[in-house]
Amino acid sequence: MSHARASKHNMTRKGTILIVDDEFDSATVTAVRRGLDEEGWDPVVVRPEANWSIADEFEAAAIYAIEERQPDGVLLDVRFGDQAGERFKGLDILQRIVERFPGLPVLMFTQYAQGPDRDTAVRGALTREAPVDFIDKLASPGEVVLRLRRLIGTSPSTIPIGSRPDCQILVNKDSRLVYAGTEGRMAPVHEIQGMKFEIFRELAEAWYHSPGELVTFGRLERYSDGEDPRASLRVRIREIKVALGRALGVRFSAGELIINARDQGYRLLPPSI
Repeated sequence: MSHARASKHNMTRKGTILIVDDEFDSATVTAVRRGLDEEGWDPVVVRPEANWSIADEFEAAAIYAIEERQPDGVLLDVRFGDQAGERFKGLDILQRIVERFPGLPVLMFTQYAQGPDRDTAVRGALTREAPVDFIDKLASPGEVVLRLRRLIGTSPSTIPIGSRPDCQILVNKDSRLVYAGTEGRMAPVHEIQGMKFEIFRELAEAWYHSPGELVTFGRLERYSDGEDPRASLRVRIREIKVALGRALGVRFSAGELIINARDQGYRLLPPSI
């Protein structure tokens, strides 16, 4: 970056994004770096110098770079090298990052967003209490930048949903409970726990950051199981709506509270006056 360009962004820089990808010179990564730079981030690419296997090189270099640069977020590829045993090496690197830097947001760059290897890739994040998300490597640079920004962005520990005094919902991330009721009289909805809580939390946080935002099936299916994750997710969404409706004394229709948006995902539609 030239001195002139650095000076132009000096007062508006948002922070540093560390990019850990063995294809760091590819057109895809170059476009993402450009997008990050244009939005005011400082993209830093990990370039290992050791002579070990490529996967081990990047793991050591990534940990060192995080310690030295203290980035605000990491864009980490799932696959390193062409060997079959390195298909999911990025998940090993993810584990090291989460163990040493548990609060650091990590966006996993993956070609396994669909297909038989998807569950293996996703499972690597589900076992860790950390700000981790996945995005398809074919996604546009703008979408990658947007997802990083939202992953890094914080939301309050409690998210109030809805403006109707007789129909209020509150997500408490600390207690991992959803509360519902009327103004001043709210009680926990104990049916919404575990995977169902995580689904509703994802929807609530997306709505908090950008009202009307669509949460894709791929993002929510991480909290599903069985041979048909889409069907499992659909069942859990229905159970969430039934539980909240029972707590509020209403019955939410298909077009209320949580709606299926153009068969691409779900979005939260809070009760309003």
